[in-house]
Amino acid sequence: MAVTVCCAAWCVAVAGPKIDTSPDRAKTDLNPGLKQIGTIQPRGVNEISGSNWTLGCETLDRDFADYQQYKEYLVPLGIRTIRLQGGWAKTEKVKGTYDFTWLDTILDDARGRGLNILLETGYGNAAYQGGGGTDLSGGFPTSEEGLAAWDRWVETMATRYKGKVRDWAMWNEPDNNKQHKPENIAAFNIRTAEIIKRVIPDARIAGLSLASSSPKLLENCLKALAEKGKVDLFHWFIYHGYEFNPDRSYQNVEELKATLAKYSTKAKMRQGENGCPSETTTKFALPNHPWTESSQAKWDLRRMLGDLGHDVESAVFTICDFNHTGREINRKGLLRATADKKVEKIKPAYYAVQNCVAVFDDALERVKEPVVGVMYDKATASFAYRNKKTGQALVALWDNSGTPDDAFVTRPAQVVVKGLAIQEPVWVDLVSGRIYEIPADRILNAGGFTIFKNIPLYDAPVLIAEKALLPFRP
Repeated sequence: MAVTVCCAAWCVAVAGPKIDTSPDRAKTDLNPGLKQIGTIQPRGVNEISGSNWTLGCETLDRDFADYQQYKEYLVPLGIRTIRLQGGWAKTEKVKGTYDFTWLDTILDDARGRGLNILLETGYGNAAYQGGGGTDLSGGFPTSEEGLAAWDRWVETMATRYKGKVRDWAMWNEPDNNKQHKPENIAAFNIRTAEIIKRVIPDARIAGLSLASSSPKLLENCLKALAEKGKVDLFHWFIYHGYEFNPDRSYQNVEELKATLAKYSTKAKMRQGENGCPSETTTKFALPNHPWTESSQAKWDLRRMLGDLGHDVESAVFTICDFNHTGREINRKGLLRATADKKVEKIKPAYYAVQNCVAVFDDALERVKEPVVGVMYDKATASFAYRNKKTGQALVALWDNSGTPDDAFVTRPAQVVVKGLAIQEPVWVDLVSGRIYEIPADRILNAGGFTIFKNIPLYDAPVLIAEKALLPFRP
């Protein structure tokens, strides 16, 4: 039976577990030794003009998940753009006959909820000999008949969704197929993007969709595109690149950005798929590790804020677990699903992502000059932000020395902030959403510096923030 859930700005009927809107909805063992004064107030999509993130709603093209089971959880999460996959094989089961009903239903529902669509092209279609593989690591279409049919499907889909879908992405993870060389990937990207651009001249297209974050592979692909004069077909270039410690990605990310800058002054790098399992798995990315729902929540937050801090748009993979036929259930979802695709639980990661999105919207800008110093006995990450209009500021920081674990034990850090005035600073834990007082005797102002003493820190992002900047509820 459906359960109706009401909050300040959204009211929905959820077919699965009820969305907890209470102040203590994200329970952890965290005890930072501070006085709690409130929690983060969640904000739905209609309350947020935009943010840095895309939410994965993938594999519907292969029936590994069911959009109808999780659609009511989308708007309350707060992420406006969702990633979908087009599904040639599902759309053209009989040669020459298209049935877009399945995708129409999803697109129309999502757009009706105020969501923006990033629509990925792929995979192939076994109805055509040489029509390409129909799942991960499948090859591009190769036969003359298969390529011509691919072209017709892309053009038909672009025509159908003109005015509904502006953002598109290329075939997913082509580099996982070892037969695909950079010149093959470039050529197929050009072929597909030119069809979309011919139909939708103002389309924004994400190129490559590489599984790897290898700067060398990116350069070889860009070089092949540049030789054809086609780099400017693309608004973004996508990489994935999973790491057990998400913070280990960023040397490569900076090299990716520097590589792209040699070929384009317009296009940007975009992280197109990253997430973390909530339990030990044996297949897919990040396998054979004792993940828990707690370490998943920490990992997702570190990836989100790490990407934001390195100025790349990024994706949260994925909204819901999906049952990858013939493999296993991919447990990277924010929602736990049964083998028959029903939502059975809202994971802590859902609420953690909800907390992050409620704070970090496009009203903030990153303060790029060095303004934060952290004295701590392990490696840390730290980034500063301020509201573009009010100047109100916050600092995000965490222990980035290792793979997130499932403990909630903090250690003291000394934090020095330069040139950012935080008039009423509070300490925020993003996993739980709890907001705490920072005692006055732990704050020292000296010239243009503010020193925060004995600030609790652990392996998930925390904030030192202007209280008035937060969506606060007592």
